[in-house]
Amino acid sequence: MARICVAMSGGVDSAGAALLLQRAGHDVSGVTLRLHPYKDRPGLCGSAEDIETAKAVAAAIGIPHTVLDLSELFRTAVMDKFVAEYVRGRTPNPCIDCNREIKFGALLDWALDHGAGAIATGHYARVAYDEAAGRWLLLRGRDRRKDQSYVLYQLTQRQLAHLLLPVGTYEKPALRAMAAEAGLGNADKADSQDICFVPDGDYMSFLRRYGGVEPVPGDFVDETGRVLGRHRGLERYTTGQRKGLGISAGAPLYVVRKDLGAGTVVLGPDSALYTRELTADGVNWISIPEPSGPMAVTAKTRYSQREAAATVEPLPDGRICVVFQEPQRAVTAGQAVVLYDGERVVGGGTICG
Repeated sequence: MARICVAMSGGVDSAGAALLLQRAGHDVSGVTLRLHPYKDRPGLCGSAEDIETAKAVAAAIGIPHTVLDLSELFRTAVMDKFVAEYVRGRTPNPCIDCNREIKFGALLDWALDHGAGAIATGHYARVAYDEAAGRWLLLRGRDRRKDQSYVLYQLTQRQLAHLLLPVGTYEKPALRAMAAEAGLGNADKADSQDICFVPDGDYMSFLRRYGGVEPVPGDFVDETGRVLGRHRGLERYTTGQRKGLGISAGAPLYVVRKDLGAGTVVLGPDSALYTRELTADGVNWISIPEPSGPMAVTAKTRYSQREAAATVEPLPDGRICVVFQEPQRAVTAGQAVVLYDGERVVGGGTICG
């Protein structure tokens, strides 16, 4: 039986994945990724605290543990891209880039090169094989409240073929109870909520400190171009934002969009945030070949959003057009639109500005 490398972050989900695979009789080893040059900052993936926690869990269940330093690749493939996208006026989702390039890219290559047959993570999603179609499928996690299929839509057939997601059929409370029963010290560890390299949520400080970004002030304008006030730099704002604008008006105002060329932030009422149609690039058809025409799907444009009925149509330039049955609020350039057919993830792409 081929060995399985479990990506162990120090959290209970990946610990549960390792425990479940070991109990199923697999030859399991743990790998913790060091992803940041500042190793001792709490809250960062691969921090000294995370590494020690993962090492302790591996020792408790009796599996070998390795620390793999991918910090240089993480810097170029994830952190640098995060900065570049903000400078382009978009609001990126770096977890998607990390999954594609790091966890299911470089880690998988390393594991296969070191004699493993597959990798496993603690993501709440499932993998299945469609014999009739001859394709691997990415499915939503059974626990819809924890489903993480949205951030995995960029995976390839090769990656799915070497991937196990053992916690995808579990609900979080049951997984915590299993970890506690096994005596694992991280059974009650809190879930991470922020982007791992911005653990305090202060994106602007990170963009300044790491990316050398100095925001350029400009005008807040309404839909007609009338100046409403001054903003503190495009990077500080995202579609749908209401707080922190510093604008007094007779009714609430929201960020409707950003005009990179003019250096303006367009404000408007909540009603201006709704749209039925979007285009996306960087498209990945994960569980099906690219369709030849329009296809009925459900789709969502944010991780925490409920998917809504829509039609997706491939465009000649490789992009897709997604038309929703009902208008969607605050569709944001740089975020992902992910497409579903029942339990199956069809594919997705990055929303264009």
